[in-house]
Amino acid sequence: MALLPEKDELKDRVTRLLVEEIGPALQMDGGAIEVIDIVEGVARVRLYGSCSGCPSTVITILMGIEQELRRQIPEIEYLDAVP
Repeated sequence: MALLPEKDELKDRVTRLLVEEIGPALQMDGGAIEVIDIVEGVARVRLYGSCSGCPSTVITILMGIEQELRRQIPEIEYLDAVP
């Protein structure tokens, strides 16, 4: 199924923010993040590398990344970390 143009644009904005601003910090700890999908204000992301098995990953996502996304991209209501 093809994505709507607005959905593509929103996913691009979220991906750009994660790659440019959040990704470098994760890379310093051996991790990475990928946007899987965005549905009704929920950004579904997947963590890779050392972040994927880290017990503090949930806290990192919910408290750090999610706040920054919501601050810069108000259309995002929250993050959902998927395996």
